[in-house]
Amino acid sequence: MAVALAILLTGCAATMGAGDAGCASYAEARLARPPAETVAEVPPDWADWIADLDDRMTGTCR
Repeated sequence: MAVALAILLTGCAATMGAGDAGCASYAEARLARPPAETVAEVPPDWADWIADLDDRMTGTCR
């Protein structure tokens, strides 16, 4: 799980936010997230939720 989340979190935020305020805000927030290496410190249920949220937001905002 940690590897999958780390892969998701390495995506480029610059590809998001083309004209949508929500997507631009999400792209900006992704720039401030902690390093992917720290995902091991996140409880598994939270890591799953974060990965799902990031996947949905990234897919919506491309």
